[in-house]
Amino acid sequence: MSQLLLHGAQLLDCEAGELRPGCSVLVEDDRIVEVSDREIAAPDAARIDVGGRTLMPGLIDAHVHAVITTMNLASMTSRPASLVAIEAARILERMLLRGFTTVRDAGGADYGLAQAVELGLVAGPRIFYAGRTLSQTGGHGDFTPKGDHPMLCACQIHSTGFSHVADGVAAVRKAAREELRRGAHQVKIMASGGVASPSDPIWNLQYSSEEMRAIVEEAESWRTYAMAHAYTPEAISRAVDAGVRSIEHGNLIDAASAQKMKKAGAYLVPTLVTYFAIDEMGRSLGFPAKSLAKVKDVLDAGLASLEIAREAGVAVGFGTDLLGETHEQQSRELGIRAQVLSPAEVLRSATVTNAKLLRREGELGIVAAGALADLLVVDGDPLADLSLLERPAESLRLIAKGGRIFKNELS
Repeated sequence: MSQLLLHGAQLLDCEAGELRPGCSVLVEDDRIVEVSDREIAAPDAARIDVGGRTLMPGLIDAHVHAVITTMNLASMTSRPASLVAIEAARILERMLLRGFTTVRDAGGADYGLAQAVELGLVAGPRIFYAGRTLSQTGGHGDFTPKGDHPMLCACQIHSTGFSHVADGVAAVRKAAREELRRGAHQVKIMASGGVASPSDPIWNLQYSSEEMRAIVEEAESWRTYAMAHAYTPEAISRAVDAGVRSIEHGNLIDAASAQKMKKAGAYLVPTLVTYFAIDEMGRSLGFPAKSLAKVKDVLDAGLASLEIAREAGVAVGFGTDLLGETHEQQSRELGIRAQVLSPAEVLRSATVTNAKLLRREGELGIVAAGALADLLVVDGDPLADLSLLERPAESLRLIAKGGRIFKNELS
């Protein structure tokens, strides 16, 4: 058993949105065992003086794609798996150094990558992975070029490293079962058109209600849930009616679909930074021209979606959805949201709300006895200046995940 005592901290309570001065936190192995506003007696513990800085929980990004390692999506299909694995490891390492100690991968990552992190072979955040996404033919997970000849064989499922293209209730059940067999923490459904895929407009409704209900049923049989890529009110409503727990993106949400989400207890995970990054950098990085044109359909609506969800009382998580070379902009999502939300609301989405979404409340996103020791020390007060977390290299003085320190610039 190893002990670590952090003392002299201003503890950031993300749920309450307030600082508690003069706090100490005792860690044993990977867990927090005591939090106090008085000195904790732990004579055998290694001690770190936080020096009045802010101590807060590690951040959670609920929508990443660690294995989409380039914006030139056409080249991903022929990229060697060994190269992608090494590139993904570097992407994850940089996420951790930005203070993201947990991520939910929304398509592509698998058991092997998550295990590499767990074994310490990759110094990255813990991963809740969806494995391959589920897409209908011509859906957001189908990257077959429009000019290709049809492949209408008797097989109902065509699989790539990123997705299962499956049509019909029987096929989607089998595809969902395959990913759940492989340990997926949740199942990802493509429920509407998207930006990156070549064939489908944003407004395209994807998967029938019967197909989505079958996928949700399979996920629930494994005591987990389905997340759904959806932009429009129609796609959002159909996914929620089918039992989907988490709506990804949701840029074009309206008041009625937001109310439906609230009533169902569904979460919204906006990913605003990716549209800014694609709009600014996509052309130079080889992002498809047709996809660049589709960004305009959702970019301007992003901030309004936050306000609509807040007005309806929808639980809003934190995600980024960055691809390839744009992963470096992950922390920028904080500042984009701060244009319409308070720093406390933004921080809550990236900690306690995402922990509840992952069904790990009390373990993640909080500094409390029993929680995993995912801890950040910030040189300043993020409640007063959220931009501190957009500059992690200079502002984060300590980063710990599960009690293991990955960065320490304190005495």
